[in-house]
Amino acid sequence: MREFRNGLLTGLTLQLAIGPVFFFIINLSLQKTILDGFAGVLGVTLVDYLYISLAILGIGKVLKKKKVKNIFGIVSSTVLIIFGFLILKSVLETVGMSKTLIDTTSTIKGSFLSVFLITLSSPMTIVFFTSLFTAKAIEYDYKRKQLLLFGLGTGFATFLFMGTSVILFSTIKGTIPVLLIQTLNGIVGCLLVGYGGLRLWNVNKEEKS
Repeated sequence: MREFRNGLLTGLTLQLAIGPVFFFIINLSLQKTILDGFAGVLGVTLVDYLYISLAILGIGKVLKKKKVKNIFGIVSSTVLIIFGFLILKSVLETVGMSKTLIDTTSTIKGSFLSVFLITLSSPMTIVFFTSLFTAKAIEYDYKRKQLLLFGLGTGFATFLFMGTSVILFSTIKGTIPVLLIQTLNGIVGCLLVGYGGLRLWNVNKEEKS
């Protein structure tokens, strides 16, 4: 199980690079229920495992082709921007309200799907995992089976880190003012729009080069 442990430690280190998905999941925990938060955790974990599996299978090499990479880049960036604008729209519509921004018509399934789609919109993660696993295979002389164990550990780190964060924020959410939650919503929306816009700019730049 040494490979699993190495993957877990590597994954936990990677989790320290907090991104939009983390804030989105925390937002779900604060505005809805702990189950919605864990539905989001399940969504991001499943996508991570999907991309880890594809990386081990070598699909990352296909995405390194410029044309394929650009298509995925445009589609995925657009998805992020749309999600971001929808969140910002909800913030603007609820400014000054004393209630939280929770959508009482949404479901746990909706929480899962929203996180799943946002995480899925970053297919270049496969290229990252491919590079990571290649480096580890060379460093530790890992074979396919050992890489699988390493990948299991890396993916479990996502569930462990995100799940712990959901429990923590769900425990203290009663003490968090509505204004702070609205601010967090705005941050999440801006991060998604900004990240998606930056990726679109990079894709356009690569096409011209």
